[in-house]
Amino acid sequence: MSKLVLTAFVSLDGVHQGPGSPHEDTRDHFTQGGWTVPYADEDFSVFVADAFGRVGAFLLGRRTYDIFADYWPRVTDPRNPVAAPLNALPKYVASTTLTDPAWAHTTVLGPALAKEVQEVKDRTDGEVQVHGSAVLARSLLAEDLVDTLHLLTFPVVLGAGRRLFGEGGLPTAFRHGGGRITSKGVSIQTYERVGRPLYGEFTLPDEA
Repeated sequence: MSKLVLTAFVSLDGVHQGPGSPHEDTRDHFTQGGWTVPYADEDFSVFVADAFGRVGAFLLGRRTYDIFADYWPRVTDPRNPVAAPLNALPKYVASTTLTDPAWAHTTVLGPALAKEVQEVKDRTDGEVQVHGSAVLARSLLAEDLVDTLHLLTFPVVLGAGRRLFGEGGLPTAFRHGGGRITSKGVSIQTYERVGRPLYGEFTLPDEA
């Protein structure tokens, strides 16, 4: 059985919306799309290549799928570390409206998301990777389906936009699995899900 791995970009104030382009996601009149682009560097490229080198299948939300399907099939260089696996490997899309996907190797998942995602994990060699797909990511976190979280925190405060972690999320504890800081200050940290949070209470020295 493979692991479900979520890679998420967030600002310092937790915004996850429109990281790659001004036109990527303008919902709620969001005008700051493309906020990750100034922080691209060699360290970031190395992380991306390493991550895509472990993938066995992709699980995407409808919005991210449409963005990817419009761009990556046109990148045909077999040496491209992102395009090659995206174009060749299975892609699963969580959608109630997509009925006839044109991108090769695409399967649309039905309404029984948790069951179908578990089945995808059971039959996949390599990681099942989720990129972007904020709505889907929140659903997967709520269902305890995310095994590994790559959280990339960019040194910018946006002040507005949709957050990855909102009110009502499932309380979950993670173990730190490693990390690095890029030359442009992006914190790339890996977390492994371990279960429910533990709680305690600090006491003053004379109360110990």
